[in-house]
Amino acid sequence: MRAAFASDPAASRGRLHAEPEARVRSPFQRDRDRIIHASAFRRLKHKTQVFIEHEGDYFRTRLTHSIEVGQVARTIAGALGLDIDLAEAVALAHDLGHPPFGHTGEDALRDLMAPYGGFDHNAQAIRIVTSLERHYAEWDGLNLTWESLEGIAKHNGPVAEPVPWALAQYNARHDLELHSHAGAEAQVAALSDDIAYNSHDLHDGLRAELFSTDELAELPVLRECFGEVDARYPGLNYYRRRHEALRRFFGILVEDVIAVSERRLREINPRSAQDVREAGRPMIHFTDTLWADLKVIRRFLFERMYRAPSVVEMRAEVTQVVRDLFPLFLADPSQLPKQWRKDVAEAEAEAALARIVSDYIAGMTDRFAIKTHQRLTGRKLVSKQASLR
Repeated sequence: MRAAFASDPAASRGRLHAEPEARVRSPFQRDRDRIIHASAFRRLKHKTQVFIEHEGDYFRTRLTHSIEVGQVARTIAGALGLDIDLAEAVALAHDLGHPPFGHTGEDALRDLMAPYGGFDHNAQAIRIVTSLERHYAEWDGLNLTWESLEGIAKHNGPVAEPVPWALAQYNARHDLELHSHAGAEAQVAALSDDIAYNSHDLHDGLRAELFSTDELAELPVLRECFGEVDARYPGLNYYRRRHEALRRFFGILVEDVIAVSERRLREINPRSAQDVREAGRPMIHFTDTLWADLKVIRRFLFERMYRAPSVVEMRAEVTQVVRDLFPLFLADPSQLPKQWRKDVAEAEAEAALARIVSDYIAGMTDRFAIKTHQRLTGRKLVSKQASLR
C-alpha cells in the first residue's frame, strides 16, 4: 500500500526535456531502466569498491555494491510504503560518478581539479546522467525525472555551500532545490548504502584475511550475532558460521532502519512527499545506539583494512597513476579518444579543458586506467593486493 508521503510517479515534476510517457512503465521505472542500460553503470563492473577489481573474483566491485544497495533499498522502501522503483533508481545511480580506484582515485582527482572548481563524485553522477551519457537523439544524458535527479544529488542530505561546480551548473538549468532534504526514497537509498558497505566490507576483509572471525566476534552487534549462531548451531564449520553471523548483522541493520523510520514518520505524520522534504531533519535513520556501534565497526575497518600497510603502498601507486595521467592529457589532449575531441575543440579556457580531462579520467575503469598509464608512461604497478576505500 502506497503511503501518503511516498513519491507518486503520476504526480512527478517531470523531465527537463518533455517526452511521451511509456504505456507499461511508470516514469520511475523508466529512470531505473535507463540507469541500468547506461554505459557508466556497466563500467562499475571494473571499478574499485574496496579492492582493485582484478585482485579477486569474489570481492565486491562498484557494480555488485550498487546492486546490493538497490536490493536493500527495495526492501526498506516496500516496508515503508514508498515508491520502490524510485528508491532503487537512486540506489543504482548513487555511485556512477566514482572514478577508478575508489576513494583513493577521487582524492587524487579532487586535488588535481582544485584550481578548476574541484571534483566531487556525487556531482559527477549528476553530470553523467544529465550530460555525459550521449546516446539519445534529442538530448544529452538520460533525461531522468526531477525526483530521480533530486535523489542522486541530495540522497546524503542538503548540499552545503560551496555547491560543486558540476552540480551548480545543472541546477542553474533545472532547480533541484539543493538546500532541502530529499524525498524519503532517496533517504532510503542513502541508508541502504551504509547497510550494504558496512556488511560486505566485513565479508571482503575476512576473505582477504586482513582480520579474523574471532576479532569480528568481539565487535558490538556482531558479538550477539555470533553468540546466537553458536547457541543454535554448535560446531558449525568456519565459513558457514561467519556467513550466518554476518547475515544476522545485515538483518539487524535493515530492521533497525525500518523501525526508526516508521516512528519518525509517525511523529510528523507527513501527508505528501514534500512534507518529508520540509521536515528539517532526515526521516530515514538508524537508532542512536546502533549508529554508535557502527562507528566502532567502521573504526575497526579503517585501522585493520583501509589503512593496512599493503593498502598504503597501493594507494600511493594508484594515486600516482591519476596524477600522471591528468597532466599528460591536459598538455596533449590529442591523446584523448576521437569522440572527445569535439569537446576539446570547443573548450575556450584551460578550466574547460581540465574538466574534459577530469570527465575522461573519472570514467575510466581500474584496468583501463592502469593499462593507459602503462602505455603512456611505460611503468607498471608493483604492489600486490590492497584495499583502497
